[in-house]
Amino acid sequence: MTGTTGAPGGPTHLAVALDGAGWHPAAWREDGARPAELLTAGYWAGLVTEAERGLLDFVTLEDGLGLQSAAFHRPDDRTDQVRGAVDAVLLASYLAPLTTRIGLVPTTNVTHTEPFHLAIGIATLDHAGRGRAGWRPQVSSRAADAGLFGRRTTPQLTDEDVTDPERIAARLHDLFAEATDVVEAVRRLWDSWEDDAEIRDAATGRFLDRDKVHHIDFQGRYFSVKGPSITPRSPQGQPPVFSLAHASTPYEFAAAASDAVAVTPRDREGAAAILAQVDAAVRRSGRDLAERPLRIFADLLVLLDERPGAAARRLARLDERAGAGLRSDAGIFTGTPGELADLLLDWRAAGLDGFRLRPAVLPHDLTAITRGLVPELQRRGAFRTAYDSTTLRGHLRLPRPASRYAKAGG
Repeated sequence: MTGTTGAPGGPTHLAVALDGAGWHPAAWREDGARPAELLTAGYWAGLVTEAERGLLDFVTLEDGLGLQSAAFHRPDDRTDQVRGAVDAVLLASYLAPLTTRIGLVPTTNVTHTEPFHLAIGIATLDHAGRGRAGWRPQVSSRAADAGLFGRRTTPQLTDEDVTDPERIAARLHDLFAEATDVVEAVRRLWDSWEDDAEIRDAATGRFLDRDKVHHIDFQGRYFSVKGPSITPRSPQGQPPVFSLAHASTPYEFAAAASDAVAVTPRDREGAAAILAQVDAAVRRSGRDLAERPLRIFADLLVLLDERPGAAARRLARLDERAGAGLRSDAGIFTGTPGELADLLLDWRAAGLDGFRLRPAVLPHDLTAITRGLVPELQRRGAFRTAYDSTTLRGHLRLPRPASRYAKAGG
């Protein structure tokens, strides 16, 4: 290992991934679920304020171009699962003034969305949240999404492809290469305004120092962007970029483009093996980890109950309602908060920086994380007892980058 992540003795980072009624397809049918409220602002405000109550680093908000589907690679016609969602960036912007410390990381599709629009949307969120925005760029894995725009086609994955993450990565290799260019263009747009470009001096009539607003003149294989952004540089300079990776090509994307990445090990040995692969990708990329650290999270889909065996029984009931066993790209954990704390600290020793937990049922499993798991980790001295930063970069112990266009000493 080359030390991609911080020392295991540092603070444990903890996040949650919020999606609909929860990550189990039958979650919306559980007692306590609120399916009639899934498109309401109050529902999401309640979830995110609960996550902030638990002192979590950030929440991620899922998004997509087409309706949700039980299949990874194609639409379906099912009517027994949640379908329909709100825009993640707009939702995060609504949630920003309702919260004070927790990071807000919306997902956006980068295959069919212009980099300029992505840049100003996330920068605006960072302004709204006073430095708490992040961004999860996502490639389009379903060819049907292209039909919503009519401008291009993308690879149609087969049923055989989706049985192997490496086959998926190979089929989508060009889309990941394009996504790397998108992130680079967005970062340059974030840098296109220097921090002190706005003067705002009413007495002299000078609002802007035009010499500190720059064209980026990005020329890539897939598109070009002249810039500058219309949005002044945001509090974090560059909001952290978060990605999800299951295979070699996404590891390369994370090494080149991300500030934090979620991986999907099934045990501690798997975590160590994945960390070695990410390390190798970082070495090939030439990334300077001293200047640009990469935080590595492990994803877990969780069902938590205080009583031993209750979570496993709940999963069995959910599976029966769904008509099939739960399947996930990430590992599935059922147990008590104490048992999950044992697992997290054991995996952490492999070199992980933290964990992104996917609550199977909302709000049940989110509350079990914030009011069960978090106090257990605190008792073990493994998690914060208060926020000590006001920005997402601060929570993740990531330095704030200077604008690449600012003149040294200028």
